[in-house]
Amino acid sequence: MYLEGRGGTMELTPRVKQILQIMLQDDQKMTVQTLADRVGVSRRTVQREMEYVERSLKGTGVHLVTKMGSGVWLEGSAENKKNLLFKITDDMDYDAGNREERRKRLILEILRDKELKKLYYYSSIFKVSEATISGDLEAVGAWLSEYGIQIVRRPGNGIGIQGSESDYRRAISAFIEENIDAKVLMDSYEKDALSDYQEQLQRKKLNHIIDDEILEQVAECIMGVEGNLAMRLTENSLTGLIIHITIALKRILKGEIIEEKSGWENEFLKDEDYFLAKHLMESLKEKFSVEIPEIEIFYIYLHLKGAKHEKVQSDERGFCEEDKLLHIVRDMIDVFDPEDAWIYRQDDELIQGLLAHLRPVVVRIMHQMKISNPILDSVKAEYPEVFERCISAAAVLEKYLGKSVPEEEIGFLAVHFGAAQVRLESRREKLRQVNMGVVCASGIGVSRLMTSKLRKTFHDRVKIIVYGKRDINPYIMARTDFFVSSIPLETVEIPVVFVNPLLNEEDMEKIHKLVHKYERMPEKYQEKDNFSKQLEKINLITSQINAVIKYMDFFRADENISFEELLLITGERFSPYHDREEMIRSDLRKRERITSQVLAEFGFALLHARTRGVVRPGLAICLPKDGECFRNPYFKKIRVIFIMLIPDDENVDINGEILGYLSSILLDDNDFMKTVLEGNEAKIRNAVSVQLREFFQKYLAEMG
Repeated sequence: MYLEGRGGTMELTPRVKQILQIMLQDDQKMTVQTLADRVGVSRRTVQREMEYVERSLKGTGVHLVTKMGSGVWLEGSAENKKNLLFKITDDMDYDAGNREERRKRLILEILRDKELKKLYYYSSIFKVSEATISGDLEAVGAWLSEYGIQIVRRPGNGIGIQGSESDYRRAISAFIEENIDAKVLMDSYEKDALSDYQEQLQRKKLNHIIDDEILEQVAECIMGVEGNLAMRLTENSLTGLIIHITIALKRILKGEIIEEKSGWENEFLKDEDYFLAKHLMESLKEKFSVEIPEIEIFYIYLHLKGAKHEKVQSDERGFCEEDKLLHIVRDMIDVFDPEDAWIYRQDDELIQGLLAHLRPVVVRIMHQMKISNPILDSVKAEYPEVFERCISAAAVLEKYLGKSVPEEEIGFLAVHFGAAQVRLESRREKLRQVNMGVVCASGIGVSRLMTSKLRKTFHDRVKIIVYGKRDINPYIMARTDFFVSSIPLETVEIPVVFVNPLLNEEDMEKIHKLVHKYERMPEKYQEKDNFSKQLEKINLITSQINAVIKYMDFFRADENISFEELLLITGERFSPYHDREEMIRSDLRKRERITSQVLAEFGFALLHARTRGVVRPGLAICLPKDGECFRNPYFKKIRVIFIMLIPDDENVDINGEILGYLSSILLDDNDFMKTVLEGNEAKIRNAVSVQLREFFQKYLAEMG
């Protein structure tokens, strides 16, 4: 980097640039040691570099101040400091090896100055070889040719560009549109300060062709035009108009000749946009006290016609008559979806949207006015089918105009047709609630985090049931559309989304797609007849009976155990998770308060509850460790405690029947009670199995 001043130029070393950048950004006194620490060198090294820092500042309006005991700092106007910082930062950010950035800057340099330059000139600016610049010119030439501009090489003389005035303007406007955020200009203007936008221009070196002061005055003129011109245009269109006029005015003020276009007055109707363009040009003449060629009305008019209006009058006349545009829209719909075209033609939102959209599209295509489409890549990636069909629809417009339709315009058409397609699907579809199963190791614990997020996201669109890995059986799978699981699942015959327990964005996207799919599909489980209904219920009962037998718990407790101590042990034995343990204890406590289930006259207690602390029906049998009975007064010398828990879910009735049958035999079957009191776990499990087999046989008999 070279800094230019009255004393000539001086190349800055990377360390001097770093020192200057730190001092300009902090803009305050600092000790040499502090500065050395920030740079990452010794104090002596910084002191040695200070001489070069001071010399490099000559002619910049900024100078170095050093004072014993106070430190070092830079003095100068805020504007000079800002300009110096931009110059340093811009050069530090530039990477000669970054081919894309280098070629962007080369385009800008060529557009900025159409005079012939030699390869050496560009190679010295961009710090690469002439061979590299020659290769860059091939790529740059391809970009410029899109706008009708050709790079001219003349051996011995240099390089320049050749093209019409309109081509030149289109190229500059396109380059700025690709490299400047339009929203920054609008936000800055609304805050009554263009500094943010001007800084962005300087960072990208676009201030060579856009003058800050001219831009600000042009914006004021446009905002002040009668007829609410600014309110009629979208943010991007308004910004484009401001930039277009700013570029033209800078050239006019410099005395550059702008070629006239013969016969332009006959190319359009003198409608509202024409008079707006004319009024704006008169305002600009007065503002800048300069004679502006009449051709500028044509360019401004074209920009207004090619801009996307926020509000379009239904009777507005343009380059296409209303009935012709309507004919084009209908033909495009017929091509987009021949089968359902008659339905799309009844979508007023689609028809009016396309009519308003196509008016400026026709102008842009006829006059080769390129438009950027920031969502084009997203549309092509996410809605490939709609985009492909819109290519066919755009062929209708191409046939009418005799010119090709760019991809950018097709992308905007896809937005209109895509939205119409969604509306059509919504009218057609009768969405249903999706049955989603959430699976973790035990059906509790981490699954609560998952279900909480899923319910917040999908609300009533899904019905979520939590399962442990061991709970999954043919009956469950028959009633579930898909599982969301944080653990591996084997031999599962329905779709499974394997996820991180915290459900990241990728996981949620997969789940979204399945929910969208299944809510549009017929209900998986349909009770077509009584036999199907019976089979499903038998499957469920078999599964639940098996769970009771398989997970039955048998344990012994101290004979002096209290009721609360028993609840503590019970919670721990039924669940390894603290929150579920508390649910179990709370629900058992509530049930006991209604009516005590300690039946002293029969010698046992039957503690039972419906609870969300379990996911399957459960049975536990507790006997005293020592002696024949429990000694705590609360238990009244009973000999055994039965604990039965029913999940508080959709199967509560079936589970209630199963455990209800077991509770009934405690009074009716002396042999069963005798087996329990013997305390042999294997015999107890076998006795429970026998009783539940009998229940199942009775159930089948009743169904028959």
